Amino acid sequence: MKKTILLMAILLITVSCKNNKTSSKHSEKMTKKETTTSTSTSKDWFAHLDEAQYKVLKEKATERPFTGKYNLHFEEGTYACAACGTVLFDSKTKFDGHCGWPSFDEAIAGTVDYIKDSSHGMIRTEIVCHTCGGHLGHIFDDGPTETGKRYCVNSLSLDFTAKKDSIKK
Repeated sequence: MKKTILLMAILLITVSCKNNKTSSKHSEKMTKKETTTSTSTSKDWFAHLDEAQYKVLKEKATERPFTGKYNLHFEEGTYACAACGTVLFDSKTKFDGHCGWPSFDEAIAGTVDYIKDSSHGMIRTEIVCHTCGGHLGHIFDDGPTETGKRYCVNSLSLDFTAKKDSIKK
């Protein structure tokens, strides 16, 4: 009886310590992210967006497929976060994914964060802007290029800047 009580006490303490470690790791991560986004301009990052952009970037909505202005857009230039202006993708990495949203096979290093997303009964990887945390879309391992990746991005989360000497295709 004493052994059972002792084992239960040890188990309870172990579980309690594990939960505290997890919580503190989560707190550290949240504090780091909050520090990253707590500059004076962060308050304005989402203020200039229209309602549809706000829903995608801030509330993680998804625009309807085949409706976005950048779905079949193949001009040379760069694609930036519509909320904060961070350049995320180069047009050289864009391809027609036949999925209804702009598709890229690579993000510019350090500009996108990856978050496990188990919403809607699926397990996916959400992609968000590293600078402001704005929702961009999801990444999949079914891309046709040598990276094997398909960054499936909402047009509403992007702004495009054409290369100065670019010719429309």
